[in-house]
Amino acid sequence: MKTITTLFFGLLSTAVFSQDLDKKETRDFFWGKDDAFQSVNTVPEKYKNESAVVLYKYEFYDYHKFGTSVKYVSATRKRVKLQDQAAVKEFSEFSFQERFSTNRGFRDGVNTLGIKIVKPDGKEIEIDVDKESKEVNKEKKIAIANLEQGDIIDFYLYHYQPFTSQLEYGFEPEETTLGDTYPIMDYKLNFRTENDFFLNFNSYNGAPELKEMPTDKSSERRYELTAKDIAKNDFPRWFYPLAELPSYKFQVYFARSGKFEKRAEAFLSEKESMVKKTVSKEDVFDYYTNKFRPYGDMGQIEKFLKKKTFATDEEKVREVYYFTRHQYFTQYVEAFVVKEANIFYPFDLYGNAIFMNSETEFINHFMAFLKDNKLDYDIIVATPRYNGPIEDLLIQKDLNVLLRVNTTPNPVYLEYFSPYTSADQFSDELENSNAYVLNVAKRKKLTDVSLVKLPGTTAADNRSKSVFKVSLNADRSGLNIDRESSHFGHLKDGEQKDKLYFYDYVNEDYAKYDTKSLLDRVGNKKKQEQYRKEFDALIQKSKDRQREEFKKSTEEEFDVKLEEYTFAVANTGRFGSKTPLVITEKFSIENSMVKKAGDNYMVEIGKMIGSQVAIDKKEKQRTNNIYFSFPRSFENEIIFEIPAGYSVSGLEKLNKNVTNATGSFVSTAKVSGNQLVIQVKKSYTNYYEPNANWPKIIEFLEAAYQFTQEKILLKKS
Repeated sequence: MKTITTLFFGLLSTAVFSQDLDKKETRDFFWGKDDAFQSVNTVPEKYKNESAVVLYKYEFYDYHKFGTSVKYVSATRKRVKLQDQAAVKEFSEFSFQERFSTNRGFRDGVNTLGIKIVKPDGKEIEIDVDKESKEVNKEKKIAIANLEQGDIIDFYLYHYQPFTSQLEYGFEPEETTLGDTYPIMDYKLNFRTENDFFLNFNSYNGAPELKEMPTDKSSERRYELTAKDIAKNDFPRWFYPLAELPSYKFQVYFARSGKFEKRAEAFLSEKESMVKKTVSKEDVFDYYTNKFRPYGDMGQIEKFLKKKTFATDEEKVREVYYFTRHQYFTQYVEAFVVKEANIFYPFDLYGNAIFMNSETEFINHFMAFLKDNKLDYDIIVATPRYNGPIEDLLIQKDLNVLLRVNTTPNPVYLEYFSPYTSADQFSDELENSNAYVLNVAKRKKLTDVSLVKLPGTTAADNRSKSVFKVSLNADRSGLNIDRESSHFGHLKDGEQKDKLYFYDYVNEDYAKYDTKSLLDRVGNKKKQEQYRKEFDALIQKSKDRQREEFKKSTEEEFDVKLEEYTFAVANTGRFGSKTPLVITEKFSIENSMVKKAGDNYMVEIGKMIGSQVAIDKKEKQRTNNIYFSFPRSFENEIIFEIPAGYSVSGLEKLNKNVTNATGSFVSTAKVSGNQLVIQVKKSYTNYYEPNANWPKIIEFLEAAYQFTQEKILLKKS
């Protein structure tokens, strides 16, 4: 199924229309008498074995204003030759949302889809989208009948979005590779803008440059990018396409006057007639000079610090960070839950309390604390590594802001909090990359900017360890398992987001900081009792859902069905990267992983470490470099209880050791008394590996996968 919203994600391309186009006008725009590609139907010999070939791809963008009205149109057309059944299946169904609401004004946007099939003999079959499509879950879906190998499918999507605005407004940026999963023979990207629309655009990694084209009006501008014979892209696992492949990035920003330009959340060119291609460190400094200032009421923090002593400034900064997270964030989580469930309106119970819901609010508030406590700090501006290096920065939205508190001997990096963030850890996407440091004089004024390399973490910092206690069930048809899993560093981040519900951390914070829960703030006892009853029912439903999600996750991990599943969050791990998230589980696996063989039993003990990466033949031929999110390691200790009257054979296959510069897989197995003890560790060493090291990575990945296939034999004595 080809989903239009996926196909054209981010394709904000537009064409010039002085008024709304009806469907016939839209059709003629793409397929009218001036269509130079209506007869293109042949594929070069070198592409004969490709699943599909894009004969023509056209994207265009138009940004225009009419008084207070702004009209944004984006459209894409593709003409694709289908050369095998996989391609036929891929393009045999489309879905799109015909009308959509926008966050600007009160008018709905409109999508118009056109599809036609061109048979090998040249016969064209145009699909009546209105007649053939069906609405399912507020989406239009259409199945393409009689599509065959050798056909050409030619389709377009026209996206029209009007709104009213007298203020500045940034359109969503687009950052994409030039190529796609199929080769493209001809490609054209077309822009049209006018006065008050600022364009940031640049090409990277060998992509063609955007060229300015002549226009009849001085107030209008037109740009074009063309390319031919674009090879297909591979998008394998562990790869950052924007870091290597030919690509482009752009954003259009609307600002009616200099007043609005100054407020723009973008790096604008000096005037709208100029395309901004690069953003210097000086541009970054100028943009942020007046964005941050020490500001905020320190009363609550001063109250928290009263009569407290700290061994170091580092400890003080961390403790204030966690208190701030509660005081201005987690303290209000219950209120949002209650409001969403329509139990009652809760926010009046907090008086003039402050909820921090932005990075800027957090930075300003914490700057005020640092200034008052005479703690030196800098502001770090960085972009995630998947965007490419910061030297290629173009889009303001691509930036993350951190505080670096210059404590001795170790600085403390702080980022805007979630319920789980640690004071000694920032986003893995920013680690080990170049960033800009904005130096702060006298703890309040930005003075200059320079380049800095952000620190990284190691596989030992980001680790997960699971301890299994495993035994045969009563009839020896399956396994009983107790597992304790501990997650540290960045491996903890995702687990916390997936596994912790609000009550897991809210109650923890109430107890730690001696603050009132939401319902304890309700003064009317009768109402409090009523609300508590409804709230408890809501929490019970959430706990039931949480249990089912835990169970489902563990079933997917081992690819089995579980019975008698229970779990507990033993530690939330919310106060430091070295403090683990600890989860305990008990479950049984019935009629799986154990097979009877006469008087003996075969146990698929290798599956205890969970599913592992299986590298197929195609993946082994990798040409791309390798980009990991962060170094990491996974440890498993499996303690298997050997039933009385049995011995174990097959241990030699459980002892493996593949270690090289890119990572490792090491496992050992030994019998101690009536227990088989297996230790397993898998590590990824670095953030990046050149393609030349791919065979080394495959070595330890294949060793890990092979381990999951290993079995032990319980032999009757």
